[in-house]
Amino acid sequence: MSTSEIPKIFSPSEAEAKWYPFWEKNGFFRSVPDEREPYAIVIPPPNVTGVLHMGHMLNNTIQDVIIRRARMMGKNACWVPGTDHASIATEAKVVARLREKGIKKSDLSRDEFMRHAWDWTNEYGDTILKQLRKLGASCDWQRTRFTLEADLYDAVIDCFIHFYEKGQIYRGLRMVNWDPVAKTALSDEEVIHKEVSSKLYYVKYQVKDADAFVTIATTRPETILADTAVCVNPNDDRYTHLVGKKVIIPMVNREVPVIADEYVEMEFGTGCLKVTPAHDVNDNDLGIKHGLEVIDMLNDDATLSDTAQFYIGEDRFKARKLIISDLEEAGLLVKVEDIKNKVGYSERTDAVIEPKLSLQWFLKMEETAKPALDNVMNETIRFFPEKFKNSYRNWMENVHDWCISRQLWWGHQIPAWYYGSGENDYVIAKTEEEALQKAKAKSGLDAITLKQDEDVLDTWFSSWLWPISVFDGFKNPDGEEINYYYPTKDLVTAPEIMFFWVARMIMAGYEFRGEKPFSNVYYHGIVRDKQRRKMSKSLGNSPDPIELINKFGADGTRVGMLFSAPAGNDLMFDEALCEQGRNFSNKIWNAFRFLSMNMEEGETYTPSLALDAGFLPDQWMLSRLNRTISEMDESFEQFRLNEALQKIYSLVWDDFCDWYIELIKPETPGSKIEKARLERALGLFEALMKLLHPFTPFISEEIWQRIQKRSTGEALIVSAWPEADKSLINDDIESRFVMVQELVSAMRNIRAESGLSPNLELEVMLRVPDEETATQLKSVQGLILRLQKTKSLEIGTAFEKPSQSASALVKGTELIIPMADHIDVDKERERIQKEIQRTEGFLKSVSGKLSNEKFVNNAPEAVVAKERAKQADAEANLEKLRAALEEL
Repeated sequence: MSTSEIPKIFSPSEAEAKWYPFWEKNGFFRSVPDEREPYAIVIPPPNVTGVLHMGHMLNNTIQDVIIRRARMMGKNACWVPGTDHASIATEAKVVARLREKGIKKSDLSRDEFMRHAWDWTNEYGDTILKQLRKLGASCDWQRTRFTLEADLYDAVIDCFIHFYEKGQIYRGLRMVNWDPVAKTALSDEEVIHKEVSSKLYYVKYQVKDADAFVTIATTRPETILADTAVCVNPNDDRYTHLVGKKVIIPMVNREVPVIADEYVEMEFGTGCLKVTPAHDVNDNDLGIKHGLEVIDMLNDDATLSDTAQFYIGEDRFKARKLIISDLEEAGLLVKVEDIKNKVGYSERTDAVIEPKLSLQWFLKMEETAKPALDNVMNETIRFFPEKFKNSYRNWMENVHDWCISRQLWWGHQIPAWYYGSGENDYVIAKTEEEALQKAKAKSGLDAITLKQDEDVLDTWFSSWLWPISVFDGFKNPDGEEINYYYPTKDLVTAPEIMFFWVARMIMAGYEFRGEKPFSNVYYHGIVRDKQRRKMSKSLGNSPDPIELINKFGADGTRVGMLFSAPAGNDLMFDEALCEQGRNFSNKIWNAFRFLSMNMEEGETYTPSLALDAGFLPDQWMLSRLNRTISEMDESFEQFRLNEALQKIYSLVWDDFCDWYIELIKPETPGSKIEKARLERALGLFEALMKLLHPFTPFISEEIWQRIQKRSTGEALIVSAWPEADKSLINDDIESRFVMVQELVSAMRNIRAESGLSPNLELEVMLRVPDEETATQLKSVQGLILRLQKTKSLEIGTAFEKPSQSASALVKGTELIIPMADHIDVDKERERIQKEIQRTEGFLKSVSGKLSNEKFVNNAPEAVVAKERAKQADAEANLEKLRAALEEL
């Protein structure tokens, strides 16, 4: 390899353009069943409408890190990509596009609309998957699935029929969460409750045939028009005389009964409750219990209908203002209070949800939820971090029936076929032909006209089958694919879809396969800005991930994301971390260039880890390498990817680049590193590239391929993940080397603070506490001399300290540098005083910990002993520093 062929500056874009096609072309992302251990993960399918945002960036970076490591560990790594048809979001996009062309959805047949929707999907649907390639995502792209493709469509319909035949799916008129923008029902999980500033309106209702009023308090005065009762608590002495009487609803002058029910809280508001069974969940329960009339006063778009009698066609919020004005004019508005309350918003459209009575399809969840709860609580499925088990248990123990129908066209059409106007005049069938036979048998009629239910199923009703359906587990339940890859290994997702998706996938896994869908779930945090706000387009605080990649490279951006992502916690993203990631790439590249410049032209070099036992830096670096491998493996097991990255970052930047390279440089300026030593350095560097590869795939592959000639099958992406040899981890070697590092760092600090040149040769004295320390330091004396310009280096337990000298304390050893010819007494006094202040602060912190009885009694004995040793060292150091200040 010629040094002239190696660019001075690493170009991320060139490496990305070279290696991603190389990996894909050579099938390194591809997985088919074989004799190896399978390691499968399924991508949380992004919406087909989506483009890459910071949440996707974090989620897919984490997945790529773990799949690349699994591949290097020799497992049959299979990462299945795909997209979700996203009923509400996609239909909204298509309707908007049609509007631009002057076309209304209502002017189209279902088939015509679906053609437009498929055109849009085919045009834009793979945008986000193309963007994931730029990030370096090593998905098996030949396995790309779409929740609305034919086989997955059939799986969803089969699932519906399965539950219907079990008696778990039913159709009923129930109170649902209604999204008036999307004009569809939503499940409870699709409603976001936000605390908002509202007004509480106090309104008078006249008691019939009496010169008396009752006052009710409401945040939704427009619904007064649909009131059908007033309810009081039977124990409330203020109102017991009114029970059984009638009051008159303002505006519409409707006579309604006063009923009694302990549901009413006497302390809330006036203790007198207006009851609107069509527009409130709890009021609906009261209405059923007391047999009240139901008046639906809202259209599907939340405008007032004819049954409201007033403000017909007006939006609900405009109607609110109008009715308050009219009530005030009529003298019926008592007062208005400002309050804070929680209001439900659509997760998709951000519209305020309306409780609405609607005929919908529901899935009973209680039976299906039980094994899904049990197998998380007994850790058959493990959550990382474990704290999310509590939220999961709370939801699963209080699970409600799932409203699975949506008033949309884009999606899986419900397989219900109607043949008459009766409540039960329908059959459930996969095809029209099958439905016709069932309808004839059920009705006893020969001539039947069928009409399929217009509604589609909730998008999550397809994605809860994802770990099964992507391996064709419904199409071929005993097939090679599903039997080999299922259950998958790990799931990486965000906690906000724990109930939408994770819980339901677990339910589906036990329902249809009788076992878990995955072994581990890693919940990563939400990406926030430095002000702790969630990143979003609407706030304008979210950078474009593709622009970040163009600016800092995919490797730099990945490192920046993971640096800011502590396990399971929200991450405060700062673009400066991506810059740090890019700088890391440059540091790695410069280290490689240095090693390459020491290669003789035409010479063959064979990287080796058979290190020189007589050369302490080799022994130290080998110990550090194996310790880091072991610690990284532990971090990976706990999904602490941020910690694993920090460990390899420190090993590369601090240990290899800043120390090891300095110590293998030739002593004679201008000469090159001897071949055997260079081969050992290259062997270490290759091991570092392996550890880096999951995090920084592009630069690591680029360097790996440049170190020596490789065949296609020897690519880094499929090389073996290093195994830790714990017999090579040597605490004594590392301890001796740390002493060298700290002494050299202390000498550098003295030079810097005293304004002395790094090339100035100094006399150095090391006053040690005992002969054992002296022996240790003499064994590393040569390394200190290599790293610092010195006239002399004395090591001993007893010699006089020159009156004018600079000093520092390192692990009980006093570093003394005579400074008579160099010293600025004032500067040296200032330096020692600063060091005294720092040591006093440290001692205060340690002493505080040790004075805490809870810590001393509960912490492991070894931890307490370590803190006591720190305390003793700090006290000894303070004593010597004060003595040095006194001498000065």
